[in-house]
Amino acid sequence: MSPTMAETHRPPVPIRLDVERWITRKIRRTVLAVVHTVTSGQRLLEAIRLLEGDARVQVFFTAAPDVFSHGVHSFLEELNGLVLPWPQACQMPFDLALAAAHGGLDDLHAPVIVLPHGAGHNKKVPGGQRGRPVAERGVYGLNREWLVRDGRLVPESIVLAHHEDLHRLGRDCPEALPAAEVIGDPCYDRIAASLPLRALYREALRTGARQRLVLVCSTWGTRSLFGRAPELLERLVTELPQEDYRVAVLLHPNIWNAHGEWQIRSWLASPGRVGLTVISQYADWVGALVAADYVVGDHGSVSLYGATTGVPVLMAGAPEADVDPGSPVAELAAIAPRLDADRPIGRQLSRATALYRKQRYEQVAARITSEPGRFACRMRALIYRKLRLRAPAVRPAAEHAPLPFTLRYDEPGRSIR
Repeated sequence: MSPTMAETHRPPVPIRLDVERWITRKIRRTVLAVVHTVTSGQRLLEAIRLLEGDARVQVFFTAAPDVFSHGVHSFLEELNGLVLPWPQACQMPFDLALAAAHGGLDDLHAPVIVLPHGAGHNKKVPGGQRGRPVAERGVYGLNREWLVRDGRLVPESIVLAHHEDLHRLGRDCPEALPAAEVIGDPCYDRIAASLPLRALYREALRTGARQRLVLVCSTWGTRSLFGRAPELLERLVTELPQEDYRVAVLLHPNIWNAHGEWQIRSWLASPGRVGLTVISQYADWVGALVAADYVVGDHGSVSLYGATTGVPVLMAGAPEADVDPGSPVAELAAIAPRLDADRPIGRQLSRATALYRKQRYEQVAARITSEPGRFACRMRALIYRKLRLRAPAVRPAAEHAPLPFTLRYDEPGRSIR
């Protein structure tokens, strides 16, 4: 079913002039969660859950226009929240809007809090939106092209993970500094909360006690690992002895949504039938990362988060043109060993173990957040301050990740949960 048809068949949303006649609980504040992509939606859940149990607040969802919006309607349907069509969401006032991307936010009638949808701000992308491209490549989320419309700063609050991001924002868009707040990183905190449960995540991925799990993670784009070296997956499952290794792959949701699950299944069918574990696009990726003994990645956020888990990270691609040279990803690419396509993979993994220096990775990981363990508290304080409500007395904490689930190749179209 296409997005247009899905909206046509969705039950009417109880947002109307006579809404007071139909509701059961009186609501003091309304919050709109603006979901551009599956990735941004997953990040928004980290913030929205901080409103759980508060009967004063009603959360609505909407799917904002985005080139990678293909999987958003399925994502929202699984949440079973009240979903407003984008045109309706743009016509109504809300007390607050939350987003983890930037497209269309200037059309909303609400103060907007914008979160990063990955590990800080590392990627350089072409600036401009809505058919107004510019030649200069800026850091996504920090560049003026994403933050200012018609001379007006669009977000009321810009969530940053680290104090050094303030300096980078001041360099690229100084007028945005008054709106910026250093809050922390929710995924960093959830990884820390999940590490004690590592054995459970390994069991969920069917990794034996004596096996080493190699997690291959790819961001999206033609210069990503999966875009440049898809044959690496076949090599890993054929070169590494199955009694000693298990290989899993974690693909960015934009890859699934640009090509479709059927096509991804087709491309991965051969390695999938001989041992490759394919993490579902709908699974929480944190558990898979915590379970890994090696992370083979590129310039995506998951590779950077791998630096927090205490295992070697090997880089299979990090194009300089796509990475801010002052970012943590650039530092990780400088210290992590490169995976050489012309050398035996097993030997390279063994060498990565021998050369691994925990302190060097910890230095990179320390650049992800300057507020470790404090995202939930600080983010909730920001939300309630913007809502002009007193926050609940219960102190929020980072939650551990659910168990990951994978695709099956013996029964097409099914995932193991």
